[in-house]
Amino acid sequence: MIDRQMTQKETGGGTGEVTLYTDGASRGNPGDAAWAYVIVRDGAVAASSSGFIGKATNNVAEYHAVINGLRAAREFTRGHLEVRSDSELVVRQLTGRYRITKEHLAALADEVRQWSRHFTKVRFENVPREDPCIQVADRLCNEVLDAEGRRR
Repeated sequence: MIDRQMTQKETGGGTGEVTLYTDGASRGNPGDAAWAYVIVRDGAVAASSSGFIGKATNNVAEYHAVINGLRAAREFTRGHLEVRSDSELVVRQLTGRYRITKEHLAALADEVRQWSRHFTKVRFENVPREDPCIQVADRLCNEVLDAEGRRR
């Protein structure tokens, strides 16, 4: 878990809302893949986690990050949840701007929609990878992938 305080500018403010930042990564496409999330509440990191998927594409890893983050975010709110990702594809698919043509991604999007029902409102937003919380999630993904590489 990350315990550093984020500034209000970095986290979007201390409005009482919970923000979920997600990232997925794969080394090779497909290749070894990992997911990570960072949950921010009132300007501070409230939780973070990451995990190894196995062989998958980057887009699959991005979806797994959102799914795992939504599961965890239920502990912090059942109200309004902001979900921020640097994956333009995933955000645009989840908001309906892009059609989902691949069955395996459609199934993951359906799972996101199921988990989203646990909140009164979920808003998906694409943010740049330079966002400080996205960088933390990216680092967590890379730590998982590095550890898996050393394990082999």
